[in-house]
Amino acid sequence: MTQILDILPAGSWPETEASGTFAADYEGRHRRRMMLTLQNGEKIRLELEHARLLQAGEGLRLEDGRIIRVEALPEELMEVTAHSPLQLLQLAWHLGNRHLPAAIAKHRILVRYDHVIADMIHGLGGHVRRVEAPFDPESGAYASRAGGHEPHPHGDGHHHHTHD
Repeated sequence: MTQILDILPAGSWPETEASGTFAADYEGRHRRRMMLTLQNGEKIRLELEHARLLQAGEGLRLEDGRIIRVEALPEELMEVTAHSPLQLLQLAWHLGNRHLPAAIAKHRILVRYDHVIADMIHGLGGHVRRVEAPFDPESGAYASRAGGHEPHPHGDGHHHHTHD
């Protein structure tokens, strides 16, 4: 069974040299240890120290030297928008306070569809539109964006803040 040796950041390797593709939704790309099935049916072993999200465009360098491209499959999401940049920032705070993975852009936030969260956004004056799109959320403050490194733990694993 072929194993992954390194995870190459998106943009740091020539994607034209990819010898295969691993495509999955958010859940299928957020792992620590599992067998990944490539689009050609080949299976490779992922074994990391900590769970992490495999981001779209990253390359999985295999022990035989090949590089596999990671692709995010479309899934049901909510596009959150607001009347002003300040209101969008406030909505981002509320989503972050609930520890929801989010893809943040200048004029919108994408989160996985949840009717309770949609009701909360509407109640706060925001707008929600259901969309089908690849989901590649922010990796978090403690995750490294450098080549192939694992996210760093923060403290003893307990949160030291309160939720409304």
